[in-house]
Amino acid sequence: MKSEISTLLADIKEQILYLQELGAENFSVELPEISFSANSKAQSLKTEVSPERLERFVPTEFDLPKLETAKPKAAGAENASTRQSLLEATKLSRLPSLPKRNSFSTNQKTEPAREIEMPKTIIDETPPLFGDFKPTLGESNETIEEIRLDIGNCVRCPLHEGRTKIVHTTGNFNADLLFVGEAPGANEDAEGVPFVGRAGELLNKIIQSIGLRREDVLVGNVNRCRPPGNRTPTLPEAHTCRPFLKREIAVVKPKVIVVLGNTATQNLLDTKVGITKLRGEFQDYFGISVMPTFHPAYLLRDPSKKREVWEDMKKVRDFLNNGTPST
Repeated sequence: MKSEISTLLADIKEQILYLQELGAENFSVELPEISFSANSKAQSLKTEVSPERLERFVPTEFDLPKLETAKPKAAGAENASTRQSLLEATKLSRLPSLPKRNSFSTNQKTEPAREIEMPKTIIDETPPLFGDFKPTLGESNETIEEIRLDIGNCVRCPLHEGRTKIVHTTGNFNADLLFVGEAPGANEDAEGVPFVGRAGELLNKIIQSIGLRREDVLVGNVNRCRPPGNRTPTLPEAHTCRPFLKREIAVVKPKVIVVLGNTATQNLLDTKVGITKLRGEFQDYFGISVMPTFHPAYLLRDPSKKREVWEDMKKVRDFLNNGTPST
């Protein structure tokens, strides 16, 4: 009996707390007057469940009635009647039992949202919104003479200190084919003409192999001044001189550019990929097809590479004749 009363009071307390969470502040209940005989077990109930004990579980706002004695009843019936009367009187038993409430901490750390990485295959296979867009050089209102005047007696980089002559682009400025090397050598520096000497003679033969003459094409370099000791031009030196070549290309608008050697390829295309990986396939330079291939000076040192250059030049020839490279 004692444990049942304790359970009942604990449930009442929990229901009251629940109502307080809902915003209720004052509570009142009406309990019926229950009579017990002095000799029944209800008398012990009066002692065990006194108003003083209930105050530990029920707020003082509850007005608990005094218990009065009455005629004795059967022991079992008295206990059942007492429990039922208490439950009906409080009317809290009609509320559903509270589920176990989870506590939340405001100091819990939350993981940052993960960035979803799209698989590379999806990125590669997703077509551009506006199709294949490649930047172009646009229209140029300049002339080759104006570009030469702008270059003047150039002192923009340290290479001017050791040069003999500025080596400008030469040939047919209406040509469909432009050859670009990296920088002048000793012979070019002395004569002021690109690709002379042994390397120039080999280049002439390469041009003739596709049915053209030197007079039909345009020939130049990224840098116009000879580096000391024929060393490779530095990136700042190449980037200083490259805009003039780009302006010339915008004026001439050749169909194909054949870029000769690793240094010229990387400087013109602004890439770190080597010539061995790029050669043999057309690259894009502002809407102009570019064929990287080996430099004639390299072929003089390693004649076995001539076959690869010939394969590259056949693609250039077919592109000039048909608009498509050979397979």
